[in-house]
Amino acid sequence: MAKDTIGYALSAVNKLAGSSLVKKLKLQRPAEKVAYISTRTGFQVVSTTNAKVQQARDFFKPSTVAKGQQVAVLFDPSLSEDQRLIKDTLDRFSSGIIRESAHNADNHASTPDELFQQAAELGMLAYSVSEKYGGYTDTPSTVNNLIIAEALATGDMGIATALLSTISVANILTRWGTEEQKSSWLTPLTQSVGQSESLFATVAINEPSALFNPNKLKTKVTPIDDCYQLSGQKSAVFIGERADFFLVAATSPGGDQNLYIVNSALKGISVEASPAMGLKAAELCTVTFEDVTLPAGALLGDEHFCYQTFIDLTNLAHCSLAIGCGQAVQDYVIQYCNQRIAFGEPVSHRQSVAFMIANIGIELEGMRLLTYRAASRAEQGLPFHREAYLAKVFCSDKAMEIGTNSVQLLGGHGFTKEHPVERWYRDMRSVAILYGLHA
Repeated sequence: MAKDTIGYALSAVNKLAGSSLVKKLKLQRPAEKVAYISTRTGFQVVSTTNAKVQQARDFFKPSTVAKGQQVAVLFDPSLSEDQRLIKDTLDRFSSGIIRESAHNADNHASTPDELFQQAAELGMLAYSVSEKYGGYTDTPSTVNNLIIAEALATGDMGIATALLSTISVANILTRWGTEEQKSSWLTPLTQSVGQSESLFATVAINEPSALFNPNKLKTKVTPIDDCYQLSGQKSAVFIGERADFFLVAATSPGGDQNLYIVNSALKGISVEASPAMGLKAAELCTVTFEDVTLPAGALLGDEHFCYQTFIDLTNLAHCSLAIGCGQAVQDYVIQYCNQRIAFGEPVSHRQSVAFMIANIGIELEGMRLLTYRAASRAEQGLPFHREAYLAKVFCSDKAMEIGTNSVQLLGGHGFTKEHPVERWYRDMRSVAILYGLHA
């Protein structure tokens, strides 16, 4: 009942902020501020409530499956009530706040500090972390993480990437970090939320080499006495200049790939801004490690860490960004083509235009089904490497197609910065080549 009340209240506030009466009375800005504050508070309340409710469900839920018995695996693509509220809340944040900042963030190749602060106030970081380490939940959800990523990307893919970088590190530490690593790195992250000097973290995987393969890393780690020595270079590292520490993917002498926790203040680390074609708001950097000495506890996790699973979840995170950005494209081109008049009628009346827009919708549904099916299997503890790979290949291909078609549908306008589709086109091309976020 409490969740229903919150949902109805948020819905009413959102409708009020977008009503014609508010616009007529020139009260749109105050109304949007009220909607944002309500959204933020509602998200925090639901996050905390869900954690308590889930604990009660787990306690009273009887065990009906005998040991060794096979469980039927069903995939339900519809969102639960809790997931719908999360999505609606972040959709409001994306459309009302992120999208307004997207153009300037792209031009300045930087996400405003205010957006990091506002995102922190929504409690997205704490939603992925257990209460023991300062979070809201003891049941982190891969599907929920993808819903958050998709919703943010509908506002802007570059800003979403910047905001999700620290959250991705929290997800990784929650999943694989040792108790000591969680206490040393995860707890400070959550405790810094809302403070004047929040902590930032990011994942460094990509390398400046042709046909980069995350399973064949050139960055090396060498054990020396009771510590490690790290050498190599990472490219396209999100929010690299802000990061207080990195999770660096590197190869050991035995040829295994692992992640290492690296304090950005260590000697031998240099960070240089290197904006790329797209995702400019994500503040891409090149990070060089020259014989950096790491402590013995720098190796992430224990024998249970699986690098391939880590890469699969990274792929799913970028798929969800592609879906969110693709949804923004579809919403925008529908409105534009319905309003654009040519030869006395909207261009959407032309079959070639209507079919192209319809194809975007069809492709988005396929992207969602493949991505969330893989995420559902991951959340259930089932093998999902095949499903994640299929989602990655399909989303990479269709993201570039949707980006190209969005520019085509706007004609000459699609080539100018007057409309956001040229930015989305540039951002969507990153899905096939970049790694770094984590579901």
